[in-house]
Amino acid sequence: MDSRRRVFLLKAGRAASLATLADLALPWPAAAARDAIGNGAYPFSLGVASGSPLPDAVVIWTRILHDPLNAAATAPLAYPVRWEVAEDEGFRSVVASGTASATPALAHSVHVDVTGLAPARWYWYRFMLGAAVSAVGRTRTAPAPDALPAALTLAVGSCQHWEFGSYAAHRHIAAAAPDLVAFVGDYIYEWGPYQLRHPGLAVRTAESFTLAEYRARYAQYKSDPDLQAAHHAAPWIVTWDDHEVANDYADDRDERLDPHFIERRAAAYQAFYEHMPLRVAPPASGDFAHLRMYQRYDWGRLARFHVLDDRQYRAYHACQPAGRGGSSSVYLRDCPALLDERRTMLGAAQQQWLAQGLQTSRARWNILTQQTLMAPDSQVPVLRADDGRYWTDGWDGYPMARQHLLDALHDSGAANPLVIGGDVHTFYAAELHRDALRFDAARNPVIATEFCGTSITSTSRPQERTAQLVAMNPHIKFGRSDRRGFMLLTITPQATTTLFQALDDVHDPASALSTLASFVVRDGRPGIA
Repeated sequence: MDSRRRVFLLKAGRAASLATLADLALPWPAAAARDAIGNGAYPFSLGVASGSPLPDAVVIWTRILHDPLNAAATAPLAYPVRWEVAEDEGFRSVVASGTASATPALAHSVHVDVTGLAPARWYWYRFMLGAAVSAVGRTRTAPAPDALPAALTLAVGSCQHWEFGSYAAHRHIAAAAPDLVAFVGDYIYEWGPYQLRHPGLAVRTAESFTLAEYRARYAQYKSDPDLQAAHHAAPWIVTWDDHEVANDYADDRDERLDPHFIERRAAAYQAFYEHMPLRVAPPASGDFAHLRMYQRYDWGRLARFHVLDDRQYRAYHACQPAGRGGSSSVYLRDCPALLDERRTMLGAAQQQWLAQGLQTSRARWNILTQQTLMAPDSQVPVLRADDGRYWTDGWDGYPMARQHLLDALHDSGAANPLVIGGDVHTFYAAELHRDALRFDAARNPVIATEFCGTSITSTSRPQERTAQLVAMNPHIKFGRSDRRGFMLLTITPQATTTLFQALDDVHDPASALSTLASFVVRDGRPGIA
């Protein structure tokens, strides 16, 4: 589906919202109101979203943009955007309302932290600008801290390269009506320049470097009606990976070894903030070079989500080829830097924060919500610990940092650890052992279970190669790289059931969906049942 076709469907579906509502008085002069709605253009072209749910609060989001493919169509003014939250879809019982300012400095984005809500219930929300009314989003609050809910339905997605297919997976996420969506990285996909043509799409030959370019990329992605539908269906918790900025970056170093990369990263971080329903305060200085993404969310006593950031604080990649940054594949025996105890994935502050969150958790399930595959993924048969060849951008590139995390997980006594991730465009089900680099499994107990989702659209390796990797790594119980889709988890006090949901054809916006595999983890029994 080409970008103009996607935008046409969006506008057609929102036409009714442009009707004049007699009971909505304009809070500014008529001339300004005409400017605000772009001479009749619909200002909510990117839809609405919610996220970061607490027992008494949730963040709601929108962005004023009259043409998602042309930011200049929106005048550089500050727009007073009205918002409402109601107990019903018809807004007969409005429980919170107000006005927020959409300013050019933050791309006319609006973040409202709606407080004073009741725990464990659904709400509906909308925004208004002049006579224009946004789509209605559905959101919900987390359960009360002492509550033990009967179930939580969680959808998990990642890696949605626009040019590689349709967003049919998001249509199915919306249809599943989850309580919560976790998106674990690569919401946009900066990687290029390269020549790529998808049927109906122009060739893309450049990647983003400036704030305006990152904003335009988010607008293009968020104009998709299926992605909007998934945002409208439930609150999201999000983290980022590399492609929100640049391929395989680490801290302040990119593949190009650009001495000004930190400025590019700041622009990318700002654009991410502007387009996500985050409970994160923008820096008072306006400098987004550093933005804390790691967060903790409790779903009563059922689940605690430890949302991690493994990009901003990590050590540079080990044993990089001369003249460039980024990842490579190396043997342990040829790269002693891999085993340097000082090399970190999370940074000291985040690692300490995680350990504290695990130690204090009262949750039945502790869910590490992070970017990439944590289980060792050796690319050659491993007979001794130094035999394996590993990809240095994932946790395999930071084996001691992974071991420190596993030590913290084990020592904390946190109940039922689950690791969820994405990044590698492959469905994986794996078991995490106490010592990730020991291979005498009989004396190396399983302490956690990992489920890694495939991509929404981004391509992967041939399935034949993935089957070989699974055979080389007995702790990996399942691997499929030939299908796109998402994960759907049902979490109860007794068990977590994970479904790998796969599209028939990622290029077909009407693609059907099927369950590729399902797995159960029982309360008190680490590993796959």
